[in-house]
Amino acid sequence: MAALWLARASSQLARRAARRLPPLPSRHGGETSPWLLGSSAAAPPPVLGSPPLPPLERIVRRGFCSIRRFAGESSAAAAAADEEEPENGFAGGDQAIDFPGGKVSFVAEMNFLPESHGERISCYRVLDDDGRTISGSRFREVNKEVALKMYREMVTLHIMDNIFYEAQRQGRISFYLTSNGEEAINIASAAALSIDDIVLPQYREPGVLLWRGFTLQEFANQCFGNSMDYGKGRQMPIHYGSNRLNYFTVSSPISTQLPHAVGAAYSLKMDKKDACAITYFGDGGTSEGDFHAALNFAAVMEAPVVFFCRNNGWAISTPTTEQFRSDGVVIRGQAYGIRGIRVDGNDALAVYSAVHAAREIAIAEGRPILIEALTYRVGHHSTSDDSTKYRPVDEIEHWRTARDPISRYRKWVQGNDWWSDAEESELRSRVRKELLQAIQVAERMPKPPIAELFTDVYDQIPSNLREQERLLRETIMKHPADYPTDVPV
Repeated sequence: MAALWLARASSQLARRAARRLPPLPSRHGGETSPWLLGSSAAAPPPVLGSPPLPPLERIVRRGFCSIRRFAGESSAAAAAADEEEPENGFAGGDQAIDFPGGKVSFVAEMNFLPESHGERISCYRVLDDDGRTISGSRFREVNKEVALKMYREMVTLHIMDNIFYEAQRQGRISFYLTSNGEEAINIASAAALSIDDIVLPQYREPGVLLWRGFTLQEFANQCFGNSMDYGKGRQMPIHYGSNRLNYFTVSSPISTQLPHAVGAAYSLKMDKKDACAITYFGDGGTSEGDFHAALNFAAVMEAPVVFFCRNNGWAISTPTTEQFRSDGVVIRGQAYGIRGIRVDGNDALAVYSAVHAAREIAIAEGRPILIEALTYRVGHHSTSDDSTKYRPVDEIEHWRTARDPISRYRKWVQGNDWWSDAEESELRSRVRKELLQAIQVAERMPKPPIAELFTDVYDQIPSNLREQERLLRETIMKHPADYPTDVPV
C-alpha cells in the first residue's frame, strides 16, 4: 500500500507539472516533452536488442520524480502509477494510509495530543501497609524457603549498609551509600532472576549481588580496596563487580550501563540463550540521553532486556517535579513501543511478581520491558550528602517507619507462621558479628602494589606507561610523607 500511495502521489505531481509548463525548445529543433525536464534532449525510443534494466529494479521517470520499484512489488501498484489521479491525490475518498509502522487514518479536524492522560497510571501492589495480601491480588507464589531467604537477605542488606556507613564516618573507608528503604527492590528483583541473567547495575543494588552469593567478606574487601578486591583497589567503595555472578562492575557515570545492557541482551538473543539482561537506574538517570537511546535501541532490535527504574523521588537533591513533566517514567516506554508496568517498590511480593513476569516476556517474546518501582530513598544520597538540607525530616521519618519494606514483608512472613522473634534476634546478631569480623579481616589485608595501577589495560604495557610508573616511584621515594605507607611500592 505504501508503494501504491507513493506511485499515485508521484504521478499526480508529474501530471500537474506537465499541464502547467509550456513545451521547451529542443537544441535539435522541435519541442522537448515536459516529462523530461532537466534532460538535454528528448529520450530516444528504446532500441531493440538494447540491454534490459537491472533485474532488481526499474526506474519510471515522472519529471521531477523518479519512482524506484523493486522486484516483487505489486503489479497493481505499478499500474496505478499510470492512472489519472484526482486533484486531492486520493481516489475513491481514501481516509487512511499504510505508513511504515501501520495504517494511519486521516481526519478533518486539527487535534493536538494532550500532554498527559486524565488519570495517573496505577501502581501494582500485593501487600497492604500491614503486610496482608490485598483481596483479589494476583501474584507469583513463593514457597517458604524462597520467602525466608528473601527476608533474611533484606535484613542482612540493611545491617550491612548501616555498619559500612558508620565505618566511613569513622574514617575507615572513603565513601559509602546505602540502599535504606529500597531493600525490597534489591532482593525481590534478584530472587525473580536466574543466575544466567546478566545484571548491569547502577550503584544502589548490592542486594542483587548478596542474593547471588557475594559474601560479606567480598563486600568488605572491595570497600577497603585491599589485595583481595577484584578491582585491585582501583574503584571507589561500593563499585562492586563479579564475573562469577554475571554482575557487571558498577560505573559512576549515570545511565551509561543502559545501552550496554541492550547490547548484552541482544548477544543473549543471538546465542539463543534462555536468559535476559536487566539494568537498574534511578529516576535521575532517565534525564540522560543514554536512557532514551537505550530504550529505542532495545525496541528496534527486540532485545530481551528489563529496564528497572528505581523512582525514589530524588536525583540527589533534585526532585522528580524538576526533572520531568510526564507521569513518572513508565509512560515513556509507550513512546518507544515498549511494554511497562508501575509497581510498589516497597512491596517485596509485587516486585518479585513483576520482575518474574517481565523476565518471562522478555525471553519468550524477545522484547524489552520497562518497570518503574515507586519507592523512597530513606538514607542520604551518599556519605557526601545531607538530605535534610533539601527534604523535610518528617517526610523521611514517615517513609522510614510507616512504609518500611522490611517491616511490611516481615508481617506477611510471620502471618504465615514462618518466622519468630527469636529467629529475628538470632539473625541480626549473627549478621552483625560476621560483618564486623569481615571488616577486621579486610583492614588487615595488604593493599595492591603500586604496579597494579598500570596493568590490565594492555596485554604488553607500552613504553609511555612504563615511563609513568618509573616517575611515580621516583616521586614517592622523594616525598614519602605525601603517600600512604600501606601501599607496596
